Amino acid sequence: MQILVVDHPLVAHKLTALRDERTDSPTFRRLTEELVTLLAYEATRDVRTGPVTVQTPVAEAQGVKLTSPKPLVVPILRAGLGMLEGMTRLLPTAEVGFLGMVRNEETLMASTYAERLPEDLSGRQCYVLDPMLATGGTLAAAIQFLVERGADHITAICLLAAPEGVERIERELAELAVPCNLVIAGMDAHLNDKGYIVPGLGDAGDRLYGVAQ
Repeated sequence: MQILVVDHPLVAHKLTALRDERTDSPTFRRLTEELVTLLAYEATRDVRTGPVTVQTPVAEAQGVKLTSPKPLVVPILRAGLGMLEGMTRLLPTAEVGFLGMVRNEETLMASTYAERLPEDLSGRQCYVLDPMLATGGTLAAAIQFLVERGADHITAICLLAAPEGVERIERELAELAVPCNLVIAGMDAHLNDKGYIVPGLGDAGDRLYGVAQ
């Protein structure tokens, strides 16, 4: 797995604002969208293109266009939804699938509870959106799920990651016969005893959408 921590002052600036506990949900959502667009710029460097000729007002020009099948963007519910707008702003022609996964807070294991994806992902590049790579269980399970459907190139985009989660992802996906990339805005120090990233930014889902009572 190739891991890229995006080192850019605008990424650092927006991530700092996301961490601030005083940032309200509307602002948090807007900052998340903006940050994901910056991450997506780096994450899509390997997006597949083919040659094309276009006519400018002056002469023919050689260029490229995205090839078929279209890339598939897969937010992991529910927090991944907050990243979707920022990703599709840069890649508007991509198709979107959804994957619902939940982490057992006692075992820290992830299980699938819902999915809306094509049955056959053969030849598809997939971009998985999940704000926090904490224990790594959810993201590893999501990537394995997509590979089993036939995806042949996967890039995961996360706001933050913990070393423990990255280590688990690398270990569990070591035998994966599919190229897999990880693009993140920051690598934090560690996980606490509840499996949360430290210093992190709290529960991304709650900060995006509030806590339903």
